[in-house]
Amino acid sequence: MSTSVKLKAGDAFPSLQATLLDGTSVTLGKPKSGLTWQAVFVYRGKHCPLCTKYLNELESYKQAFEDAGVDILAVSGDSKVQLEQHSEQLNVSFPLAYGLTEEQMKQLGVYISLPRSEQETDHNFAEPGLFVVNEHGNLHVVDISNNPFVRPELGALSRGLAWIRDPNNHYPIRGTLDY
Repeated sequence: MSTSVKLKAGDAFPSLQATLLDGTSVTLGKPKSGLTWQAVFVYRGKHCPLCTKYLNELESYKQAFEDAGVDILAVSGDSKVQLEQHSEQLNVSFPLAYGLTEEQMKQLGVYISLPRSEQETDHNFAEPGLFVVNEHGNLHVVDISNNPFVRPELGALSRGLAWIRDPNNHYPIRGTLDY
């Protein structure tokens, strides 16, 4: 039985740092560009072709996220060299961060996998996770998967976030009932 703690909807998002390719530190969950929310996409890393496809698809929804007031950040446990190599396969304009540690992965409550071989990657890695942090620093939307095949559909996600953010809808954080 696992004793790891999963973040719950409504929880304060932990203050975690990662590094951008230019060497600057970024705080996960802290939006940039004058936006008030941030969607943090945790991805497996360069070795994952599904991640490459998903991140490239995410780029086509960037404007829809911005229109909803939601900044985008993607992060993995890859090294700088791995992210540099992966960037050659990516056509994205949102920030990509690297260096997510296993301890940080545990704080986020994402599933962590062992590499199947040295050809896959050289470190344990996070399985996909999505954390949408609101203007109060709380987790408004959370989605974690234990494999690369299950991720939120980006059109539905961007439309849903726009609907949630519309003040006329008075839509609270869902899934907060403890049992």
